[in-house]
Amino acid sequence: MSANLGAMPDDFHTPRPKAAHAVRATRGRLHPEAEDPARTPWQRDRDRIIHSRAFRRLQYKTQVFVFHEGDHFRTRLTHSIEVAQIARSLARMLSLDEDLAEALALAHDLGHPPFGHAGEEALNACMRPHGGFDHNAQSLKHVTRLERRYAGFDGLNLCWETLEGLAKHNGPVRRPTGFIRDYDALHPLDLGTHASAEAQVAALSDDIAYNNHDLEDGLRAGIFSLEDVEELPLAGEALHAARLAHADLPRDRAAPEMVRRVIAAMIADVAAEATRRISALNPRDADEIRAAETPVVAFSEGMARRNGEIREFLFERMYRHFRVNRATQKSKRALQVLFQLLHGGPQMLPDPWRGWAGRAGTPECAQVVCDYIAGMTDRFALEEYRRLTDPHAVG
Repeated sequence: MSANLGAMPDDFHTPRPKAAHAVRATRGRLHPEAEDPARTPWQRDRDRIIHSRAFRRLQYKTQVFVFHEGDHFRTRLTHSIEVAQIARSLARMLSLDEDLAEALALAHDLGHPPFGHAGEEALNACMRPHGGFDHNAQSLKHVTRLERRYAGFDGLNLCWETLEGLAKHNGPVRRPTGFIRDYDALHPLDLGTHASAEAQVAALSDDIAYNNHDLEDGLRAGIFSLEDVEELPLAGEALHAARLAHADLPRDRAAPEMVRRVIAAMIADVAAEATRRISALNPRDADEIRAAETPVVAFSEGMARRNGEIREFLFERMYRHFRVNRATQKSKRALQVLFQLLHGGPQMLPDPWRGWAGRAGTPECAQVVCDYIAGMTDRFALEEYRRLTDPHAVG
């Protein structure tokens, strides 16, 4: 079955009536606040996320390439903005709450440590004796505890629906551990169910943006070529369609044109599949979406297979490329050394982290050191590594 690589559906820009499956009212905040007369609760959540320190740091946290390799590669910030754009488009097509979907898209990577997945693997290995490390749990921790900018509470005091979407980013959490388990005991998030349709939209938008933009970044870096990508059914079809539509298409425009068409095809596919699933379920409200046996926002079977082919291509040709492997190993080593030095010598932590860490070598100290490192940008992590390992470094 050939993917639709043309224009969006005819009614893409047509306003649709609010549906029963959209989240229509918040269950509130952990710390009660008077609502803003000019903004909905989720518009307010989105604005708090944008103004947070963790969001600003995403500018210098990378996806695959370390920050110094070039100004045009994606960072966690540009990725999050791209995910938010896709999420808003899908939410509009499905008559969902666009602001909630956008807030979740902007917040979904707040817990990522420096150096992308390499950093996550390094911290997970360091924290294995203490429950491991998971960036989804760390995102929840950032918005509920680690952000310290409001007089009345720690965190951002986001709405229940936003916190639920962050905790259940990858679906129901049947056996919660670590911070998600601890927070759920304080503020139950119904972890055993699916998240709202808006949260499902944000999660799938992440997949769409991640794979397609890694394709474009890999081409820009010269790790693989357009000829290599032509072997992929969906991307190859998109590239062929772009060349048919634009005679003598320059190579430097072929990749973004291909990616644009693949993203459009994926969005159209998700909208059609989600509409079919929601119609079959016929939910009365958002809670029936949560209680459904399977997600209502998903790729069709054919598109899921094509998306998997792109993912497999990227794993084989990009994520395992020797240049990426070298950067990965150096990044892991830097974070592991930082963790070992600070866990064994928390007196080297700056204020106020030193006071929070307590006694060297304890699980409590390990958690504080992990939080400190996870909040670093790539640039700060490398500089901190140099300060702690170079005898001639100052500071």
